[in-house]
Amino acid sequence: MTQHHTAWGAAPSPRYEALAQRFRPVFQRIRDSAVERDLQHRLPHEELHWLRAEGFARLRLPVERGGSGATLTEFFGLLVELGTADTNVVNALRAHFGFTEDVLNSGHAAFREHWLGRIAEGQTIGSGFSEAGEAKVGSFSTKLVRDGNGQLRLSGQKFYTTGSLFADWINTATDDEDGKPTLVLVPRKAAGVQVDDDWDGFGQALTASGTARFDDVAIEPAWINPAKARFAYSSPYYQLVHLASLAGIARALSEDLAQRVRERTRTYSHANSGRSAQDPQVLQVVGRVHAAAYGANAIVQQAARALERAWQARDGDAAALEQANVQAHVETDQAVPVVTQLVLDASTQLFDALGASATLRPAGLDRYWRNARTISSHNPRIYRERQAGDYAVNGTPPPTFYRVGTA
Repeated sequence: MTQHHTAWGAAPSPRYEALAQRFRPVFQRIRDSAVERDLQHRLPHEELHWLRAEGFARLRLPVERGGSGATLTEFFGLLVELGTADTNVVNALRAHFGFTEDVLNSGHAAFREHWLGRIAEGQTIGSGFSEAGEAKVGSFSTKLVRDGNGQLRLSGQKFYTTGSLFADWINTATDDEDGKPTLVLVPRKAAGVQVDDDWDGFGQALTASGTARFDDVAIEPAWINPAKARFAYSSPYYQLVHLASLAGIARALSEDLAQRVRERTRTYSHANSGRSAQDPQVLQVVGRVHAAAYGANAIVQQAARALERAWQARDGDAAALEQANVQAHVETDQAVPVVTQLVLDASTQLFDALGASATLRPAGLDRYWRNARTISSHNPRIYRERQAGDYAVNGTPPPTFYRVGTA
């Protein structure tokens, strides 16, 4: 099935269909078991293995390094397709792709080559940034110190460690001996590392976004990122992964809705037709939901083009680079409230076209709203709207990075 077959709009690039065909059989296998996994709380270890085996985790690596050399517009198009299958899997890979982008943008040649090599070998990276404790905004309770022998040691606890349970490495942030934030890669199976699947949210329940504990973990110098900050467009990048997931949810639920209406034989005495497939009011709901999915997908692609411009500007003059990064932030901020509302509305409106049997748990239709509501609770949209308004009125650029903690 091509992009055009279901009228989702033009592909992100002329070569996109050839690139996507490689992964679509895996996407379909993942989608086929998505409801079962949700009902049984079965983590997608096997599904992530399928994707790694197909080279999906190396999408952004250059072809000469074993990757696909995907542009950011192609990359986000593929994330929407994977999100159509299961957004839990997208979220489980979010930190890995973000770290890959860090490496591709790194100005430190030795670090870049070392980690490009590890990613090319198929190694994957999870997340370990957020903390649920009393650390102030912009600082971390997790600490990196030297012991009496000069060995670096990491101790602390992280929450929202999305994807880490599936990964080879945990990309984490800590305060160093001088109290300054430092980025560190930690082997997930190193002595003193424990990752728990204790995320208890009502949606995105299979991302293993739980707790990681570091108990006096020995850290090698090569695992420390010499950069003190993420790549310049990291905030819109990470947010756009969530928007791609939401667009994927919209696509999946709209296709699911159309199929169920097509197959439905029961009707009501006060309906407009003997079959739902011929009832104009039901068809209106289906059309509204498909329009929401179309709009969400189009907005994600538009924002992805802004990120692509920021990526392409990295070797240009400083003023052009700064402007490209500001635009990437602003365009993503503007996209957040629109995509969020479209998908949250669609995930409830689909029930207007179906009977009460659609609410039965084995149907799995409730997972669309649960996942969409959970995804859209990250990085609250109310602040994105304010930032977009502040830029429109006062020309104030959005914040470059976001942190969570006590005031």
